[in-house]
Amino acid sequence: MLDLGRTFLQSVERSPHALAVVDGAQRLTYAEWYERIQRVAEGLSVLGVTRGDHLMVVLQNRIEMATIHWACQFLGAIVTPLNWRAKPDEVEYCATDSAAKAVVYEPVSAEAVAGSPTAARLTRIAVGGADGTVRYEQLLEHAPAAPLLAASSEDISLMLYTSGTTGKPKGVPRKHRAERAAALGHVAQNLYRRGERTLGVMPLYHTMGVRSLLAMALVDGVFVCVPKFDCAAAFQSIEQERITALYLVPTLYHDMLAWRAQHGAEIASVTKLGFAGAPMQDGLLKRLNETFKPELFVNHYGSSEVFTFAFDQDATRKAGSAGRAGINTRIRVVALGADTADQVVAPGEEGQIVCELQGDEAFEAYWNRPDANAKSIRAGWYFTGDTGYLDPDGDLFVTGRVDDMIISGGENISPVDIESVLSLHPDVDEVAVAGLQDERWGQRVVAFVKPRGDTSPEALNEHVRQSDLQNFKRPRDYVFVREIPKSPVGKILRRKLIAGDYEALPAHEEGKAQQ
Repeated sequence: MLDLGRTFLQSVERSPHALAVVDGAQRLTYAEWYERIQRVAEGLSVLGVTRGDHLMVVLQNRIEMATIHWACQFLGAIVTPLNWRAKPDEVEYCATDSAAKAVVYEPVSAEAVAGSPTAARLTRIAVGGADGTVRYEQLLEHAPAAPLLAASSEDISLMLYTSGTTGKPKGVPRKHRAERAAALGHVAQNLYRRGERTLGVMPLYHTMGVRSLLAMALVDGVFVCVPKFDCAAAFQSIEQERITALYLVPTLYHDMLAWRAQHGAEIASVTKLGFAGAPMQDGLLKRLNETFKPELFVNHYGSSEVFTFAFDQDATRKAGSAGRAGINTRIRVVALGADTADQVVAPGEEGQIVCELQGDEAFEAYWNRPDANAKSIRAGWYFTGDTGYLDPDGDLFVTGRVDDMIISGGENISPVDIESVLSLHPDVDEVAVAGLQDERWGQRVVAFVKPRGDTSPEALNEHVRQSDLQNFKRPRDYVFVREIPKSPVGKILRRKLIAGDYEALPAHEEGKAQQ
């Protein structure tokens, strides 16, 4: 299989004069971007970054970030991106864990890098006016004597760090061949055409952002950088650059719809919608479909470890369904607490979702984490930690995390089922359900609601009663909050709700549902 450097060269050779990347006023064709990428790769080499070295990058989605990602693919270095909002202790952990050779950062992340003793000792490449040992512009001064093409398909392309919501983040090293297979799968599953244009808003420290970057190169497409998400800027880019495909987390779609309802925006160029990162509640799914009227609306379910578990090219076909196994994967649902992938449950029975690691886009093991490998990798299968079930048609439904499962009165209750029902109430903007400790029940089901209009626990409880949700799953309490706490990529942080880390709305009374 081709490595990613040669993959990029395919587009340079096919479409040298086609637009490749946009960042504000900067617009580069594939030939122009290739020259810049080669210079950056040579500049990194001059600094001592060589094949197999980790280059830690703490940047927003700016053109320098995308350029450095591609430069590492030609150089054979391992691009190791971190959240630009990372704290000093996170930078320190990742710099030490990866044994990074150098770090790239900008003013917004400079304080965190400076607060890491390990990072402070590295070669520090400064972007956008930050102070460092080397300025990014100096990398461009070096043109290689011959084109750099040092990587093979078996080399590690990048290492993503998982969010670490329950402990230290885990490094997920991914080889060139796995990254290319994942990008090819993404192109096929989203039916991308040559010259597609996408909004580069999902961060390049996240698998969704990386997939958008690579997929555009595969189809000679355009990657429009969005350094920091802002609804006004996003809609301006959609209109000016004639964006054709969006691939976002549900939270960003939610915010964009709310902004557009107030300000209006031209969206006629967008023909394909895709989402991942978290389940999309039924209410939002319906509003998106009515607003964009897309030709294709893809629900994608995956992870950093295995990019695609499942996908559905018609997200509205069967609300809540993640579809069926991805082009490069095999999946099963096994009993909760199962030790092997052979303990498959019957259709309709909830269990843990597992994925075979022989798939082309799968990782092989975590970086320096034998404990995590022992927990998640068993006899060639990856135990995702996600719960779900297969319906009689063979479609997968993801119901939550093993750790999020609410056990109330001896019954297993998935928060996602309840959230889907409540999201359809016209006065509910967003909702998250969690299990709080209860002396009698073990855990009681509590719904945390961000309201859109005036509502009450009684009104919401009646709405749930009218649904087909089983009685034992109904919320016992409703809490009205200003915002639902989420991770930077839109995943609900239920642990914060359980810990009381939220702002309640005084205008709405917390209430108990009538049982």
